[in-house]
Amino acid sequence: MSAPAGPAVATAAEAVARGLAALGVARLFGVPGGGSSLDLIEAALRAGIPFTLARHETAAALMAAAASEVTGRPGAFVVTRGPGLANAANGIAHAALDRAPVLAVTDAIGPDEAGRVTHQALDQAALTAPLARGYAATDGADVGLRLAALAAAMLGPCRGPAVLALTGEAARRPAAPAAPLAPPPGCAPEAAAVARAEALLAAARRPLIVAGLEAREAAAAVRALAAALGAPVLLTYKAKGVVADDDPLFAGLFTGGAAEAPLVEAADAIVLAGADPVEFIPAPWRSRAPVIDLARFRRPRHYTAPAVVVEGAIGPALEALAAAARRSDWTAAGIAAARAAWRAAVANPGGGDRPGPDRVVTLAAEACARAGIPARATVDAGAHMFSATACWPCRQPNDLLISNGLATMGFALPAAIAAVLVEPARPAVAFTGDGGLLMCLGELATAAAAGASVVVVVFNDGALSLIDLKRGGRALPADSLGWPCPGFAEVARGLGCRGFTAATEAGYRAALEAALAEPGPAVIDVRIDAGGYPAQMRGLRG
Repeated sequence: MSAPAGPAVATAAEAVARGLAALGVARLFGVPGGGSSLDLIEAALRAGIPFTLARHETAAALMAAAASEVTGRPGAFVVTRGPGLANAANGIAHAALDRAPVLAVTDAIGPDEAGRVTHQALDQAALTAPLARGYAATDGADVGLRLAALAAAMLGPCRGPAVLALTGEAARRPAAPAAPLAPPPGCAPEAAAVARAEALLAAARRPLIVAGLEAREAAAAVRALAAALGAPVLLTYKAKGVVADDDPLFAGLFTGGAAEAPLVEAADAIVLAGADPVEFIPAPWRSRAPVIDLARFRRPRHYTAPAVVVEGAIGPALEALAAAARRSDWTAAGIAAARAAWRAAVANPGGGDRPGPDRVVTLAAEACARAGIPARATVDAGAHMFSATACWPCRQPNDLLISNGLATMGFALPAAIAAVLVEPARPAVAFTGDGGLLMCLGELATAAAAGASVVVVVFNDGALSLIDLKRGGRALPADSLGWPCPGFAEVARGLGCRGFTAATEAGYRAALEAALAEPGPAVIDVRIDAGGYPAQMRGLRG
């Protein structure tokens, strides 16, 4: 990767911009202040990196993370010092726990101000220390070295965010060009560990593969191992598409819950293929079978004690296991039965006059297919995510984007906008609850300004439904977990999007057809039948 040709680097802002281009950053997002962010936006444009103005700093960070997932390259965003970086903290936390390499560039208090300025003065290094893989403040001249160190931290085995503090004065100082920037080479797996994994797998007759977020870069190798073994594959939410939904070896999704437990308990060996424990729900491990953990980095905490850990690039490890694999005792009928049982456990079709959550997702996928639209799905946190992840068909990694490690609300809309902007040929369908959309409502204006082809499907039931499921017998005020159903279609139109409201399946079908008929953003406010959520939650988690 190299930066576009252009004039010699003259300032620190230009050095940062050229460094981002060398790393493959596709687009810069942010909410600028009056300091270094303006210089960086200008320099980035000259380096071939366009800028998108978000309406909130957390949304800008989430956009950068989603862009990173779609492109496979780092993402970047800019904010002002103090409230800007503080507002972005949730998005930085998402990048940390969902393992997205994202660079936050923030303005800062300069050395000449440090002894006298308290306005907007925060200890930004301390604020982001629990979240960022690295933090650096630069005086401008050393920005190349600082950026190289942050890039190495972001792109290390446990990927994640980093923060560069750059004052307006430093941004305009002369600087040497950044050192050549490139992702560090992956660590090859240790041969002895691979040999131990091969021996363990050879002794198993019913091995099970659980593929996670790290497997997105090794999907072909996961599929090859599954085919060689004839073994079922469970996928975490972030790994959807590593094995296609219509592959006979796809057996369902893995969270660590009850829905997939029968298959997990039937296995006599489990291969964790890039499955990071951050993706699992906090529940006891359900199997006594030996575990082979193929991981980019050794997990500091785990739900189980793996029998073998193969640390390093998981693609070569998977390929070695596939080359030595022998056919398992699983049958096609047995895997199909396990998949059907999982689907039955997670089903939530509804039953009243209003559309149920499963139907909301399935009808959207069918409408996209009829229109010939290769849409990507983004999914917010909330009760609707169970149906969205189960029912949206995926064939390749990142056909579905979700915040899983952090599981933050307010993710789906910013992620959809970013995904469309960095890959314009693929529109996006953002599945969100009403609570999640209320948290990032201003980004509808961002979508409208960008002309992004995003259809926002709102599961509107006037409640924090996932939290309501956890109410138990608590006597809570009536308005503590819910609100009057907002009119999202009206708000959408006020912010420059097309807006539709649907309270029946027929109305929803018509709204989907109209929303997909034109480019640009649209919101479909679906008044859903939420009555199936309690049974679905029991089926998923027990």
